[in-house]
Amino acid sequence: MIEVIRPGLLSTIQDFGRLGHAHLGVPEAGAVDRFDLRVANRLVGNPDGAAGLEMTEEGATLRFACDSRVALCGGAMEVLLDGAPVPMYQTLAVKAGSELACGRIFTGWRSYLAVAGGIDMPVLLGSRSSDTLAGLGPPALAAGMRLAVGTPVREEAAYLRSPPEYRRSVRLRTLPGPQQDWFTPDARLALRSSVYRVSKMGDRTGVRLEGQALTRGWEGELPSMGMVSGALQVPSSGQPIALLANHGTTGGYPVIAVVIGADLPRLAQLAPGMEVCFMDVSRADALAALREQEERLVQDIIPADEGLLAARALMRLAGTHASLKQAALSDGQRRIRIRK
Repeated sequence: MIEVIRPGLLSTIQDFGRLGHAHLGVPEAGAVDRFDLRVANRLVGNPDGAAGLEMTEEGATLRFACDSRVALCGGAMEVLLDGAPVPMYQTLAVKAGSELACGRIFTGWRSYLAVAGGIDMPVLLGSRSSDTLAGLGPPALAAGMRLAVGTPVREEAAYLRSPPEYRRSVRLRTLPGPQQDWFTPDARLALRSSVYRVSKMGDRTGVRLEGQALTRGWEGELPSMGMVSGALQVPSSGQPIALLANHGTTGGYPVIAVVIGADLPRLAQLAPGMEVCFMDVSRADALAALREQEERLVQDIIPADEGLLAARALMRLAGTHASLKQAALSDGQRRIRIRK
């Protein structure tokens, strides 16, 4: 059992969502960044889609009622276990009565906590996830909530050899969207040659982007059609919206491009104020990138004994603290610029 001491800004229980119910109008939802949830689950011996915590912008503080193993992946943040800093992207042993405190996320926007055995909540339509748009599944975390945990399937510790780095300026690879020909040649060129800034208006449904408006070549009506994560919808304002996991099942805005599967984790980690640009790739390149990501995921998760993890933790913490200090300075400078 885990007790929520402080829930953070938006912490929800997420797995891989409600697959196969779109024809009933039920969104898939689930974790926005499935790559980092998968890594966290593998580090504690869970199936890839086991339910964990998704924490946005700022993490939660949790107290564990029994011994457990956890892993934190995603956007970089300071993590304290009983007041002592611990690294991300590796298995952590947590003693009964211990308190795990997750701070502000400095690089990226979402972090994931997996617990050995997974978070055990009632299953609704094949998922334990919280759908914040449709109101399905468990509510967002609140102080005092108690989370049941399933039975662990293995005890071995592990770490990820090459954790992803989420930067403040991102290039995302895209394939042409089904309505690309609805836009003028200048608009299609602008999407691939301009820099867009992430708006503060985004949520788990989508990332709103601000930059050069994308103008349509004609003003016909578009019937509602099925949508996928990564679709770049363009409403009448001309400012694109990149859809995330909690998007609706259908949409009525033309889609000028679609972010490839291998880049969805970086799309999920876009924070307000970050810059993003787009680059076309071929379908073969998109498949090759996804295949490479999957192969790297298998090769880079390394089993390790406790001694090796402890030594590696000291090395990573030194680097992490330097990165967090720099990120904090950058964040502070950005806030000063915003106030001006």
